[in-house]
Amino acid sequence: MFKEFKEFAVKGNVIDLAVGVVIGGAFGKIVTSLVNDIIMPIIGALTGGINFTYLKFVIKEASGSKEALTLNYGSFIQNIIDFLIVSFSIFLFIKLINKLKREKKAEVVKAEVKTPEEVLLLQEIRDLLKSKEA
Repeated sequence: MFKEFKEFAVKGNVIDLAVGVVIGGAFGKIVTSLVNDIIMPIIGALTGGINFTYLKFVIKEASGSKEALTLNYGSFIQNIIDFLIVSFSIFLFIKLINKLKREKKAEVVKAEVKTPEEVLLLQEIRDLLKSKEA
């Protein structure tokens, strides 16, 4: 059983997935900071200082030692904005990677396409005949 687990754990896909998870976690922190520290203050300024995180609907007021029962729709709005920004960022990143792959593939195809020897000889003969006519 240990041998099977070792084979599974060292497969390329598992290692790639682990790297992706670690990078994704770091990327998530960056995007969260982007949203909370840069984008939301701008949106707040445009909407007259509204901070979405604190928007809530009070269902039942606080009484005594019990806290108020609230529906925190502002946090929900914040999470939707986070999701949209993360999704858009990933879309742009994947689009960039695909573009680089296409360019690299096109370069490989261009490098692989060689003119056959017979065609080169025929082109030389043609050029020689043109130069004799001129």
